[in-house]
Amino acid sequence: MYSVGFIYGRVAIIILLYFLTPVWSTLIGRYVMGWETSRLRVLAILTGLAGLIVMLSADGELPIPRGPGEWMALVAGILWSVGTTGMRARSTLGPGPSAFVFATGAAATLVLAPFLEPVPSGLHVLDMIEPLGTAFVTGALWWGLSIGCLMWATIRLEPARVGILLMTEVIVGAVSAAALAAEHLAPLEILGGGLVLCAGVLEVWPSRHRSRPQAG
Repeated sequence: MYSVGFIYGRVAIIILLYFLTPVWSTLIGRYVMGWETSRLRVLAILTGLAGLIVMLSADGELPIPRGPGEWMALVAGILWSVGTTGMRARSTLGPGPSAFVFATGAAATLVLAPFLEPVPSGLHVLDMIEPLGTAFVTGALWWGLSIGCLMWATIRLEPARVGILLMTEVIVGAVSAAALAAEHLAPLEILGGGLVLCAGVLEVWPSRHRSRPQAG
């Protein structure tokens, strides 16, 4: 849902909505799993939420998702938080099998295709060779490696920390969208993105007493 959302919304906004994951992960960890939440993490969450509000309200409208792409990004973030919490608490899978399960689950989003776009007419098998070949090559080389590394780290870190560390994608995505897709952020949107980056800095800032929940 996160990947599909990019087609139906602005890159930076889609990324930021997805990276509300630390908020959901912290809430799940605190109220479902009973894990301790440090003050520094609460500050990081509030800073990230402030950045979200600034970015979504930069055009003078209410700071809520608009359009299917933004809503898919928000739901994807919630699902990711549930998944990473379960992986941290219970998973014994290695990075390879974890990446395979991740990719298989992502393929299930194909059921959304008929609801988002009309079914192509006059499509021939030969027309699909090039795009499918590109998808398989990039999937094996790029996604296989990156998701394998991500799955390895996820079972070793707290879910909220995983989400906040991944927030660097907000800045990288915004710069890439400007360079490759001619998407330019307004000053308030840049400010919001900066706040999100600050949230990531606060999360990795050294803490004298950091509680780490035990897996299992």
